Amino acid sequence: MKIEAVHSRVNRKNCQGFVLLVTLVLLVVLSTLGYTLSSRIAAQRHREQYMIDYQIACYGRDSAIKYAFVTLENIAPKLISRPNEPDFSDLFILSEEQYKALLAQWAATPVSNGSGSFSDINDISNISDLDSLVRVLDVNDTNNVDNIVDFNDPNSLRIRGPYGPSWPFIVEPVEFKIGSATVRIEIEDENAKYPLGWAAMEGNDVQFTATAALETFCEWMGFKSEQIDSLEKQLKKIREVKPFKLKFEQVVESKTVRTRLSTPGRKTRTPAQTTTTVAAPATIHITDFAKLFHSSLIDTELLATPTIISDTRKESALKYMGMWGSSTVNINTAPRHVLEAAFTFGGDADKIAEQIIQRRRIKPFTDMEDFRKSLFRYSDSIGKCGDYITTVSEFFTIRITAISGVAKASAIIAVTKSDKKVQRMALVSG
Repeated sequence: MKIEAVHSRVNRKNCQGFVLLVTLVLLVVLSTLGYTLSSRIAAQRHREQYMIDYQIACYGRDSAIKYAFVTLENIAPKLISRPNEPDFSDLFILSEEQYKALLAQWAATPVSNGSGSFSDINDISNISDLDSLVRVLDVNDTNNVDNIVDFNDPNSLRIRGPYGPSWPFIVEPVEFKIGSATVRIEIEDENAKYPLGWAAMEGNDVQFTATAALETFCEWMGFKSEQIDSLEKQLKKIREVKPFKLKFEQVVESKTVRTRLSTPGRKTRTPAQTTTTVAAPATIHITDFAKLFHSSLIDTELLATPTIISDTRKESALKYMGMWGSSTVNINTAPRHVLEAAFTFGGDADKIAEQIIQRRRIKPFTDMEDFRKSLFRYSDSIGKCGDYITTVSEFFTIRITAISGVAKASAIIAVTKSDKKVQRMALVSG
């Protein structure tokens, strides 16, 4: 009897253990199913919310494009004088430590008070000209004395570009709300950048010089020889697809149109063909090269590789390259390495670039005749570069970013502007 009682207790314990095990398994299965179901529901909600956010961002982007076009029509970019400020020309090559040292040196430098003498930078009463005043007051509000920059903190200083805002902006970037989307608009001077199309020109003589100009630019940006060779091969492929030209001609095409002509006394119609001549504007070539430069033929990852990243600066070769079919460089707005690349076509590139940088800080060049007279000793070199340089920018890019929630929609539009006439060349959206 004792043995049977013991076996009975063991069997009950085994049954209880089995039930407990089954219960645990069921709980694990149910919790797994619950977690999976809740994850799928959350993922679905996330996708639905993302689609909603993305639609809002796209609406904000498209609305901003229309706004930017109207704004650009009314913008007349005006070059400023910066005689007492560091020039933007060499910022691309400065490390973060060198950049901060430059700001510290600038903060410690007295400013001319307009009479030939120098005054204490923090003594506003001694400042008599606007160019000195903008160093002390906010650039966008020269009447507000409350916006005094702390010159004991060099990080509060900002090196202005040729138009006032940081290079390459022609106006300060703007940020505003469209619905729930935060939109940012930036307008950049494309004529201030190195035109990538130069290295895709045909002709043995011009190819040799254009290659030298490209190498000058790339060496300034710290490219290695194998990276330069790779970029040259990529541009050669583009040249094989379509050679670049400084001045494109109008495209004339003949199109055959099928029509149906009714014959008197008959119910049927006789098919006929007519040939018409259609003239496409020369700007269609710019659109073609904008597509080629943004295609897989160009390794943009290499060009976009950052050389310097900080809270205030982001440097890469792509920042200084004209990827939209521009053909001229504005000597008033281009940095040193772009100027040297441009004047490689004429010679004395480094000397001319230095002369330009020193002169335009005081007074930008009004036109090409003013430029030739100011640097008359380099007239032969300048004459050879006439087709590659300008003193007025007409080629711009509008960068738009719209963010709603976790979704982002962006667009880059290349435009030309002559007076108030703005013409769109190409658009890349994402």
